[in-house]
Amino acid sequence: MTWIKTIPMSQASAGLLKCIEESMRLYPAEYGTPVESLVVKDDPDQGAEIVMAHSLIPDALKHSFSFYGTLLSPELPLSRRDHELIASTVSALNDCFY
Repeated sequence: MTWIKTIPMSQASAGLLKCIEESMRLYPAEYGTPVESLVVKDDPDQGAEIVMAHSLIPDALKHSFSFYGTLLSPELPLSRRDHELIASTVSALNDCFY
């Protein structure tokens, strides 16, 4: 769970839900499959922590994750393997769990 205040999915406004839905629609289909080890089993109301950390500012959430979703487009020259390698390297350099 993030250490900052977030809005649980059950309390999300229609605007927040729309921002999440619109930005996630840009991601390749395989990103829609939950990673079991990251699912918060004791709190099914909690969305993906990295997304919900932006829940207080829906427009920032929409723009940030839409930007990243656009970078993952299959029409661009980088493969899914390239995306994962870049993300893993950046996360490791930043001592980030993700």
